[in-house]
Amino acid sequence: MADWSHRLIAALCLGLLAIPALPADRPSTRFEGADLFRLECATDPQIRPDGRVVAYVRRSYDVMTDRPRDSIWLIDVATGAQTPLAAGPGSSSTPRWSPDGGRIAFVTRGEDGRAQLMVRWLSSATQARIADLTETPRALSWAPDGQSIAFVMFTTGDPLKLGEAPHKPTGAKWAEPLEFITDINYRSDAEGYARAGQTHLYVVAADGGTPRQLTFGPFNEQGPLAWASDGRSIVMVGQRTEGWRLDPLNSDLYRVAIGDGAVTQLTHRQGPDHAPEMSADGRRIAYLGFDDHLRSYENTRLYVMDADGGNSRSLTDGLDRAVDSAHWAADGKSIYVSYIERGIGKIARVFMDGRLEPVAAGLSGSELDRPYSGGQFTVARDGTIAYTSGATVRPSDVSVIHNGKARQLTQLNDDLFRERALAPAQPLAVKSSFDQREIDAWLLVPPGSKSGERHPLILEIHGGPFTSYGPVFSTDDQLYAAAGYAVVFSNPRGSTSYGADFANLIHHDYPGHDYDDLMSVVDAAIAAGAADPDQLFVTGGSGGGVLTAWIVGETRRFRAAATQKPVINWAGWTLTTDIYPFAVKYWFAKRPWDDPETYWKHSPLSLVGAVTTPTLVVVGDADYRTPVSDAEQYYQALQLTGVPTALVKVPGASHAGLAARPSQSAAKASAIIAWFNRYRSDRPH
Repeated sequence: MADWSHRLIAALCLGLLAIPALPADRPSTRFEGADLFRLECATDPQIRPDGRVVAYVRRSYDVMTDRPRDSIWLIDVATGAQTPLAAGPGSSSTPRWSPDGGRIAFVTRGEDGRAQLMVRWLSSATQARIADLTETPRALSWAPDGQSIAFVMFTTGDPLKLGEAPHKPTGAKWAEPLEFITDINYRSDAEGYARAGQTHLYVVAADGGTPRQLTFGPFNEQGPLAWASDGRSIVMVGQRTEGWRLDPLNSDLYRVAIGDGAVTQLTHRQGPDHAPEMSADGRRIAYLGFDDHLRSYENTRLYVMDADGGNSRSLTDGLDRAVDSAHWAADGKSIYVSYIERGIGKIARVFMDGRLEPVAAGLSGSELDRPYSGGQFTVARDGTIAYTSGATVRPSDVSVIHNGKARQLTQLNDDLFRERALAPAQPLAVKSSFDQREIDAWLLVPPGSKSGERHPLILEIHGGPFTSYGPVFSTDDQLYAAAGYAVVFSNPRGSTSYGADFANLIHHDYPGHDYDDLMSVVDAAIAAGAADPDQLFVTGGSGGGVLTAWIVGETRRFRAAATQKPVINWAGWTLTTDIYPFAVKYWFAKRPWDDPETYWKHSPLSLVGAVTTPTLVVVGDADYRTPVSDAEQYYQALQLTGVPTALVKVPGASHAGLAARPSQSAAKASAIIAWFNRYRSDRPH
C-alpha cells in the first residue's frame, strides 16, 4: 500500500471517537480489533470409523506473522479430552482416517511453505513423510485395504514460447523474460496468474514410495475421490470434454483403473456432477449435481447410481434446497446430507425413497468476518456424526450427535469470551414493500443496550449474490456493535436456502427488487425500536458492495456508505473478472457488445450522478474476482461528482482473502467505523 493509503487509514481510525475509559483496575469488556488474533475456530471434523475419536483442524492466528495457522487435534468423544496430533511449526490440515482407524493421513506445510503428505501411526505415536512432493496434494482418500492413498495434485506443463530473446551476456542484468498467455482460464482469485499445467490424479503406497500419476492430458481432475470396494479403480470428478474451458459449470464423474489408468466416463449430462461417495458394498455411488438450464441458480441435488453409471436418479426432488455434502450410512439404506434452510445449516438423513429425516441444526462454517451460512460433517459406522456448530456469539466448535442427542465437544473461545461482551442476534420479521414476500433478517444491538434504546444502524449486506447469511458469528458485526451501532443483516431475494424460485427472482435482473427488500429490512429495524431513523449507514462486500453502491444511487436515506470489493460497471467487469466464461453465460442473456443497454441498466455506475452519500470504497489490490479497476472507477466517478469519498486498498488481499489476515480485517472494520463516525450527527466530529 502506498504511503498515502497508510496515512488515510490512520486518519480514518483517528476519527473513531473513544469510549469513556474504564478505571485502570477494570479491564474493557468491548470486543476489539486485537481480539481477532485471539480467536480460534474448528473446521474439517473427521470422525474415526468406530465413532470414538474426532480429528479436526483447529485454526488460530499468529500475531507475529499475521496469518492463520492450522493444527490437527484429536478429541475423545466419550470424555471430550483433546490431544494435539500435528501442532508444531507451520500448518497441518486435511486429516483423513485409514479404514481401520489406526492411522491418519494429513498434509503439513512447513515454514518454507512446502506441503508434504504425512501418515501418523496412532498406536506408536510416530509419523513419516510418505512421499517427496513439489506441489500440494489435495482430496486425500484411503484405499479400502489401507495400502494406498489417492490424491489430486497440480502437474506442471511446458509454457508457450514465441520467438527468442537475444543472447544474454554473462553477468548482464536484463528485464524479466516475456510471459505468454493463451489459456482461457489464465488467472484466478487467491491463486493469481496460472502456471502451465493441469491437476491430475495420483496414488501412492501408504507406507511410503513414489506417487504414480494415473491421469494425463489437457484436463483438470478434482476431488473428492471415491475408491471402488475392490480397490481396483477410483471415481473422480473431471472436465474432460471438448471446450471445457468455456463450459465452467459442466463436470462429470469418471472411473479410473488403478492398473492401467484407463478412464471411463460415468455421467454424461450437461451440468456439474461432483462429490462422489461409494456405498460400503461397492454397488452404488452417491453424488451431487443438477441439470444446467442456464439459470443464475439451480438447487444442487443428491443422486444415486449404480457403480457402472447406470440407473441414476435424484433422491431430493422434494427438497427445494441445495445439498452441500453427502455421506452414506453404513447399512447403505440412507445417506446423510447437509443443506441450508432459511440461513441455518442442517443435517438430514435421506432414504432411498426420498424421505427426509432431520438430524441436526446449527451448523457453522469457519469464515469469521461475516455471518455466512455453512458447516461440515462426517459420519461414523455407528451413526455418530461430528459437525461444526456455532452461534452469533461463538465461532465454530466441534459437536457430535448420537442417537438423537447433541453434545458440544470443544469450547475454543471460552477464555476470550469470558472477558468480552458480545451482541447476540435477534430474529427480525420483515415483509418486502414490493410484494409482501417474507424476508429473513437478524438484528444485533450494542452490548449493554437498554430496552427501547435507539442506536445508529448499519445495514450489512451479503455477497454472492447466490448465498445466504445466518445467525452465526461475525467479527465485522461484533466490532460494529462494540462501537455503538445496531447492525441488521438479511437474506433478500436472490439469497439461497429459500428455494430455487426465490433465488432466481434476480435472474438477469440484478440489482432489482432486492433493493426494496433491503429497504424494508431497515424499516423493520426502525419499527422494532432499535434503530435511529436519522442515523442510517450501509455497507457490504462483493454482491453486497454492488447493492451498497446501488442503494446510495437510489436513495439519500443513509448518512454514509462503505462499498467493499464492488462491481460498478458490469460490461467492464465481465471482461476483467477471473470468472468471465461463467458470468456472461449465466448472469446475462447476451454478451456485453450485443446488449450494452442491459449491462448499463444494472450497473451502479449508471446511478452515480444521483449519489450524494459520502461513500468509502474498499478493495484488495490482488482481487481478480471484482478487480481493482471497478473500485477505482467508482472512486474516481465520486471524485468527479464532488461526493466525499476515500479509496482503501488492502495490500496483497484477494477477493476471498480481504479479511484473511487479522491485522487487515481489524483495520478495515475500524476504517469503516471511523468513516461512519464522521457523518453521525449524534456525536462531535
